[in-house]
Amino acid sequence: MLKGKFDAVLVDLDSDPEYALDVVETIAQNGSTIVMVFSEKADPLMMMRCMRAGAREFLTLPFNHQTVADALVWASARHSTIPVPRKANGRLFAFLGAKGGSGVTMLACNFAVSLARESGQKTLLIDLNLPLGDAALNLGIVPEFTTLDAFQNIGRLDPVFLSTLLSQCESGLFVLAAPDRFTPSQASYSSIDRLLEVALQAFDYVVVDAGRKLNLWRAKHFDQSATYYLVTQVGIAELRNANRLITQISAQGGPNLEVVINRYDPDFPELADQEVTRALTMPARWRIPNNYAAVLRMQNTAKPLALEDSSISRAICRMSRSACSKPDTSEKKKWFRFLP
Repeated sequence: MLKGKFDAVLVDLDSDPEYALDVVETIAQNGSTIVMVFSEKADPLMMMRCMRAGAREFLTLPFNHQTVADALVWASARHSTIPVPRKANGRLFAFLGAKGGSGVTMLACNFAVSLARESGQKTLLIDLNLPLGDAALNLGIVPEFTTLDAFQNIGRLDPVFLSTLLSQCESGLFVLAAPDRFTPSQASYSSIDRLLEVALQAFDYVVVDAGRKLNLWRAKHFDQSATYYLVTQVGIAELRNANRLITQISAQGGPNLEVVINRYDPDFPELADQEVTRALTMPARWRIPNNYAAVLRMQNTAKPLALEDSSISRAICRMSRSACSKPDTSEKKKWFRFLP
């Protein structure tokens, strides 16, 4: 019976609540059928579970004919306005660290904030740095829902449902945060692909904090239209890892790759720029200055560096303007020599 195409289905919760929730989730996976549930008790916890399973209406017994009629009228209107998914045309940017502690989350968060401001377009940051992502902490937000909710409801994920899981920063950036508790389970590539597919339908720009998910670029949406920012530092271990990742991604035709050297110090005495380029097998596209005081201030105040003026924010702004095809407007100092 569930294979039939219905506009609306009403499900009784009270006879067997757990089985009823399974039925609701199965129907909701269709994507076009409106599921309504009814019960003798208005239990807030059960209401939340029904919402997450895919129910759109919760009716409490006893109800009269008018209550049912109103619900069906709403369902009819909702059914006629369900958006048809459009072809994904957003752009995808992902930040990956060559080694733990490279500053991937700091860069991903501030790049996303700067991209949203510079482009004026809808921008989403997804924290896939599981199981211990802390993008929300960097941005000073306390999310109600997280990537875990998205993956647990992947069968019914669409742009409308995704919008209910997002938090928004004062800067205008939307965020799908990582869980605030340790989650040992990892999302499958198919689930990640579905999340990215829906996100790219709804947003102009999608930024991913991939942390050290070294194989994430193998997901379907990390093709040559995506841009991967490989974050490293000038250190033997970091450069060695970066070299191996560059070799692997290049050999298998991965996404467009740009190397970012974080905490860059031009006066570093051990390795010159030419030696770093030789170690990486490609030149670094971006260099983020070392500014410990500014980063510490961001961590203590949860205010993104991209919202203030610093050497780091100016470098990140140049990255974001390049990403949205805007010219670099950074002021260049002019030196004049006065001759007697």
